[in-house]
Amino acid sequence: MSLFRLSLSRFTPTRCVMLASAAALLLSGCANPWQQFQAGAPQSALVAKFGPPKEVYTLPDGNKRLLWPTRPYGETTTAAVVNPSGITVSIEQALTTQNFDRAEVGTWTQHDVQIRFGLPEETAYYPLMKRSVWSYRFQEDNYWYMLYHFYFDDAGVLRMTQKMVDPLHDPEARDAL
Repeated sequence: MSLFRLSLSRFTPTRCVMLASAAALLLSGCANPWQQFQAGAPQSALVAKFGPPKEVYTLPDGNKRLLWPTRPYGETTTAAVVNPSGITVSIEQALTTQNFDRAEVGTWTQHDVQIRFGLPEETAYYPLMKRSVWSYRFQEDNYWYMLYHFYFDDAGVLRMTQKMVDPLHDPEARDAL
C-alpha cells in the first residue's frame, strides 16, 4: 500500500502537465496528412502538400472530387471535394469501414464506387458467379490490414460487398496461398 502511495505522490501537478504535453506532442506526430486541412482551404494548398491529384471526378453538383491514392499496396486514399472556385468543401481518408458501409447494394454502380474510392487496387472476374470484383486495401481502425471487395453484375450494378483480412499482411493466410 505504501509503495502505491509513493508512486502516486510522484505525479505532481507540474509533472502531470508535462506528461500530458509530451503525450500530445507524440500523438500529433501520428496525425494523418489530410487532417492538416479543413473545409475552406484552397485547392492550391492541397496540391502543394500532396502533389497533383491522381484522379479527378466531376460531381453532379459541379464540385470536383480529387483523390490521392497510395496504390499499389497502400491503405489510404486522401479525398477532397473542391467547389468550382477551388475551395475545399471536405477532405477525408476515403478508405474506411464507415465509408465502405455507405455503399448501397442494388443501387450503386461501378461509377459510384470509383468516384467514392478511386480506381481499385485489384480486379477479378468470376464467371460462375457472373461477377466482377473490385478490391481495395485499407487499414481498419488504423490497425487491422483489410481488403474490401465490391461485387458487380454484368450491368455494373453493385450486388454484394465483402470485408476480409488482407493476406498480404497475414502470415497464416499468406503461407496458405
